[in-house]
Amino acid sequence: MVMKYTVERVKSGIPGFDDLIQGGFPLGTTVLVTGPTGSGKTTFGVQFVYKGAAEYGEPGVIVTLEERAQDLRKEMLAFGWDLEQYERERKIAIVDGVSAVVGLPSEEQYVLEGNLNAEDFLRYIYRVVKAINAKRLVIDSIPSIAFRLQEESKIREVLLQLNTILLEMGVTSILTTEAPDPSRGRISRYGMEEYIARGVVLLDFVEKEVELKRYLLIRKMRETKHSMKKYPFEINEEGIVVYPSGEVY
Repeated sequence: MVMKYTVERVKSGIPGFDDLIQGGFPLGTTVLVTGPTGSGKTTFGVQFVYKGAAEYGEPGVIVTLEERAQDLRKEMLAFGWDLEQYERERKIAIVDGVSAVVGLPSEEQYVLEGNLNAEDFLRYIYRVVKAINAKRLVIDSIPSIAFRLQEESKIREVLLQLNTILLEMGVTSILTTEAPDPSRGRISRYGMEEYIARGVVLLDFVEKEVELKRYLLIRKMRETKHSMKKYPFEINEEGIVVYPSGEVY
């Protein structure tokens, strides 16, 4: 008798997306979400954590390195996502990684110091994940981690360490990064983020009849059968919605 190996799946909380990846992300995987500015990367990451807490009983951590926690909360209310409610219930923790860098005082519970080295950064995230027993994590974004390091060349080392720690923690994680030129195959700022991640999802735009349309492409997802087509998606008042049977660009 042959035992069939089944992969435990984590639902993304993004309507239509799980149909493309056999029901969800493989448990404990690290997924890189990449795309140009304004493509929806932050929304994708926050939706994953928010829906985890709200619908699947899975606590999550959001590490925000691009905007202050209070701005992020306000922005997400546009989708009807009340992050604060779940923070009070210790189902979501937001790590403010911006205030200290720009020299502002922070009233947040979880704050990254301004002159953090890589080890402290990783240790701190580990601590917050353990504090709320998180199952999901989003780090927005990799270029902002690099920006904090005195030498950007260290980013490779840090990402490898980060990957090891994430696998050890067993959380399912989304890391966001900038895609400088997806049409020419340049889908990450440092050219190596996609190698440490076990999954890569590209969010981008395509011009159709003088209008920009959003599409999503799964470049890689280990332990998962997936198509290499470009699927349309929208950002509406409920967040990101993917159309698996929609017009393929």
